[in-house]
Amino acid sequence: MSETLTISHIGGQGDGVVRTERGPVFAPLTLPGEVIRAEIRDGRAETVEIITPSPDRIAPVSPQYGDCGGCSLQHWASGPYLDWKREQVRAALAREGIETEVEATVATPPGTRRRLALHARRGPDGRAILGFKARKSWRLVRVNACPVADPRIVAAIPALARVAEAFLEHPKSAPTLHVTWTLDGLDVDVTGVERRSGGLSRDAQMRAIMAAGEADLARLSQAGETLVMARRPRVTFGPATVPLPAGGFLQAVPQAEAAMVERATEAVRGARKIADLFCGAGTFTFPLAAVAPVLAADASAEGIAALKAGIGTARGLKPITAEARDLFRRPLSPHDLKGCDAVVFDPPRAGAAEQTAQIAQTKAEVVVGVSCNPTTFARDARILIDAGFRLERVTPVDQFLWSAHVELVGVFKR
Repeated sequence: MSETLTISHIGGQGDGVVRTERGPVFAPLTLPGEVIRAEIRDGRAETVEIITPSPDRIAPVSPQYGDCGGCSLQHWASGPYLDWKREQVRAALAREGIETEVEATVATPPGTRRRLALHARRGPDGRAILGFKARKSWRLVRVNACPVADPRIVAAIPALARVAEAFLEHPKSAPTLHVTWTLDGLDVDVTGVERRSGGLSRDAQMRAIMAAGEADLARLSQAGETLVMARRPRVTFGPATVPLPAGGFLQAVPQAEAAMVERATEAVRGARKIADLFCGAGTFTFPLAAVAPVLAADASAEGIAALKAGIGTARGLKPITAEARDLFRRPLSPHDLKGCDAVVFDPPRAGAAEQTAQIAQTKAEVVVGVSCNPTTFARDARILIDAGFRLERVTPVDQFLWSAHVELVGVFKR
């Protein structure tokens, strides 16, 4: 039975929320103030019909809109959409009892995402198709166009589908092609290949390698192990050119990366020595080394090796010392960080409670936290604030356009 409902606000996952006596009802692809008609099942609105649209509703630009599980906020005008992301950060901080200036969200333009995860399945004709998962489903939505992705990745989708063919050798394989645009062309790392039966056969590997050559991939790897490399994929971090490790982490959008790097380097200007923790291959390390000597650490040995390889490509930088170290199991102590009067840390989504507790005991005067999860950032921020730091400001960054995901940069001082 259909019900008429009014959307009160947008929840943390990007769905509209209706307040009812039975509890909240979540309605996808809706906006605050909209009146809808829908059937309610298990707290979710299904077969949604919008009776009264919001004045902030705009026409979506993706041909897969509504079916594809990504870009779930594409129908929202830019102003209120960016304000909502800012509010998500403010609310996460408030839950930890933290009040500070939350700046306007830094926007990123469409067509700029240089890193994309494309799922591969067999189509009705038996050939591989690439796409994204449907909303709340394992079903694949075929993608021939993507308004958020770098057009060079989109143009390569037909060739990438031919590469994917070989990785569908086993019926239980569900390959995902992690595609990155680099200075040297496309770098593709494939995960999700069934391994219990022996993994990819030699014949399938050769077919994948041949398809990679036809697609002119710079490199093709499987779960971080290189299958073939025509050119070593490289990226730039500040003045350095760094070889990207196979399957290595890279910020998804160059403009978002630049916004975060700019705020981090500005915050530590004047420092005598900087620690860059969870440094990866050197996203922040090299720009920071233009300010002061840097101690860099990350659990990825491949990332640290890439960082070290990039040191020789840049001139005019202060010394960089890099160490491969698991900062969750062996966080750097105040003794290890002795002399560092500024610390930058950019942990995974889980945050860095153990490492933050050690930073709190140092004599650092400035700490910059970069995060892809406002909730764990707020938890870590509380540790620093309780140790005498003040959170001066936080800047949200809209790296993943039209999604509920929000990145941020926070500056602490004492």
